[in-house]
Amino acid sequence: MLLHVGTPKTGTSFVQDILFTHQDVLRERGILYAAERPDAHFLAALDLMQLPWGGLEREAAGTWDALAAEVRAYPGDAVVSHEILATASRGQAERAVTDLDGPGTEVHLVLSARDLVRQLPAEWQENVKHRRRKTYAAFLADLQDPARATEVAQWFWGVQELPDILDRWGSTLPADRVHVVTVPRPGAAPTLLWERFAGLFGIDPDEFTPGARANASLGVPESEMLRRLNERLRHVLPNHHYRSLVREMVVHRNLAGRPGSSRLGLPPDAHAWAAQLALDWAEELGRRGYDVVGDLAELRPDGPRPFVDPDAPDEHAVAAAALDALAIMTGEAAKLRDVEVELHEVIQDLMGQIDALHATPGYQAKERLVALARRNPVARVGYAGYRRLRGSSSRST
Repeated sequence: MLLHVGTPKTGTSFVQDILFTHQDVLRERGILYAAERPDAHFLAALDLMQLPWGGLEREAAGTWDALAAEVRAYPGDAVVSHEILATASRGQAERAVTDLDGPGTEVHLVLSARDLVRQLPAEWQENVKHRRRKTYAAFLADLQDPARATEVAQWFWGVQELPDILDRWGSTLPADRVHVVTVPRPGAAPTLLWERFAGLFGIDPDEFTPGARANASLGVPESEMLRRLNERLRHVLPNHHYRSLVREMVVHRNLAGRPGSSRLGLPPDAHAWAAQLALDWAEELGRRGYDVVGDLAELRPDGPRPFVDPDAPDEHAVAAAALDALAIMTGEAAKLRDVEVELHEVIQDLMGQIDALHATPGYQAKERLVALARRNPVARVGYAGYRRLRGSSSRST
């Protein structure tokens, strides 16, 4: 079985979507991807690591044990995949491998990796999409601080420091059972990453139709607009509304991949630091002898490119992104208002039907009989007999 533990922002949502939407076909090929809902493996990861996540951890209770039991019972191969598993402690990783390692099962670890220069801006944008308000400069400063004292730094290095993740997850596995899938460079064939995963899973990539790539990145003005919106919504919007209205509808469905926006990169000093660290990681992974699906050279970043600072953006571009977001939300509000009007009309129609029923002579006579039965014992006995006769008549028909 294959245990894919991340890292975030390496096409994981894209791959998981293919696996989820093709479960039946995979089973025909003897491969289990056990998920009744798209976030099933996410919930199982939360449960394994006992991570607080805006209340979702309560919904996750028991899901890891259930998933592991289904994998152990399955006679063929299986895939478990979620990127937040990358942050698991050594003890949690060892438990996961033990829980999934049933009779006749051989656990293989999969880690998908992308060069650090691309990961840093992608992770800041992901933070912003999860209601964070930290500026880009402050985010980069936190990550470059050797103390790694902030929550942001601890999370980032927990899910992105490749040698450390593989130390925690691969300590009990031989090197040939640890597979590093490298993310192709920009400009590569759009299906190449899926082809690498499919080859590792032992399936023909041409049998499956990849959907649209999930988690398209935001441009610089859209990122800063969203960060500022997070400031305004800080004490206003509950998390479940933010997820559905802001992150899913406004960001993922509309603003992500918006044409013409500047792409976010690194300032020169941060680029030099990240590039050297990425080179060190690639050399370390090469020394360890893991199975590499792709090429470790893809973890070595390209040279620096012109930097557009999201903390000092083109205000006209930010305003344009804000107007687009406002138009999207206005359209959604109009749809909700139409539904409200339609529902009001239905309720009014039902109330009219009830009033008409109450006005009929038969109904009014029944109401008088019920009122009399409340006051008169003889009438009460008669009314009870009437109800019994009505009941037996209904059953006979």
